[in-house]
Amino acid sequence: MPEQTTRTIIVGGSVPEIYRVWSNFENFPRFMKHIKSVTRAGDRRSHWVAEGALGRKAEWDAETTRLEENKRIAWRSTDDSSVKTSGQVTFNELPKGQTEVTVTLQYVAPAGKAGETVAKIVSDLDGRLEEDLRNFKAYAEGMKERVAK
Repeated sequence: MPEQTTRTIIVGGSVPEIYRVWSNFENFPRFMKHIKSVTRAGDRRSHWVAEGALGRKAEWDAETTRLEENKRIAWRSTDDSSVKTSGQVTFNELPKGQTEVTVTLQYVAPAGKAGETVAKIVSDLDGRLEEDLRNFKAYAEGMKERVAK
């Protein structure tokens, strides 16, 4: 059964700044605590490693299906991945140099041990995404402050 959620957060920074931070998937382990690594595997492909309960790992490959600069990024796991996931993130300009970031995620946990690991990762998907977005906000705004110094 698919798990799906949508969450929104307002981040201090222009759309191009915030888009640039998000679109560098290799940064995800810095603000998503269950993601251990993301490695680019081609122009629109990446390899993801997440950690679940008891140190078990889940790995999958994803492809970017839409890349609209400063607007939207959409993805899905590849057909041969044991973890089935898809989603999108949109970036909307707000007044006062802020950006509204909206993420929609969907996961379908596989059967067996991989499924148990993914189930732990996506348990309380709403809460996990909210935490990840709060961490992203702190990370992106912190990057902006470091660049300004």
